[in-house]
Amino acid sequence: MAENRAFVIVDVQNDFCEGGALAVTGGADVAAAIADHLDEARPEYAAVIATRDWHVDPHPHFAASALDPAGAEPDFVRTWPVHCVAGTPGAELHPDLSAEDLDLDAEFLKGQHSDGYSGFDGHAGDPDAVRAGEEASAAAGPYGATRGAAQAAEGGPGLDEWLREHDIEAITVVGIATDHCVRATVLDGLEAGYEVTVRTDLCAGVDEAASQAALHEMEAAGALLREG
Repeated sequence: MAENRAFVIVDVQNDFCEGGALAVTGGADVAAAIADHLDEARPEYAAVIATRDWHVDPHPHFAASALDPAGAEPDFVRTWPVHCVAGTPGAELHPDLSAEDLDLDAEFLKGQHSDGYSGFDGHAGDPDAVRAGEEASAAAGPYGATRGAAQAAEGGPGLDEWLREHDIEAITVVGIATDHCVRATVLDGLEAGYEVTVRTDLCAGVDEAASQAALHEMEAAGALLREG
């Protein structure tokens, strides 16, 4: 692998793994497989970064029923149950992927007030330093995010800016979900001019048919699909 390649872990968070609010089948297995891969391959990457959904009030990303019992239920295509609320346990990386153990170079928080599917929508932040002070603990939205959590990435560079600052020209993308945030991150990476590889064995999708369609779309757009 090129010295200027970054490894991008997309949204391998508690809420997207088994037992979470929006669990994807195989999410925990993907977390463990990513950790195993980096145990061996970490020196091959110039940088290892992670993205996180970090929702504050992303209406209409959350289904209307989240706040109003009479509202529409999630359709699991465009609207979703409440998940990955900024600063909550569900928004934490899966335990197999602790930032310290992985020696992460940066984390990018996305979707505070929007869908935020693509990692390129995120900004670098410090999600582990969001719970200090009376003002920081004040409510920032209707789903339980605090002001400190909401501001965890305030002023941080976007993913594209950060990659260019670190002379990254190629990225390998893994994570959850193949048919949503992985897809969006890969397509935005290609549009931004990066060489993009998708490790398909290190991804998990919401829907099998949609995931296969997403992989075909990514490949047609110029991504290299690789397994192992």
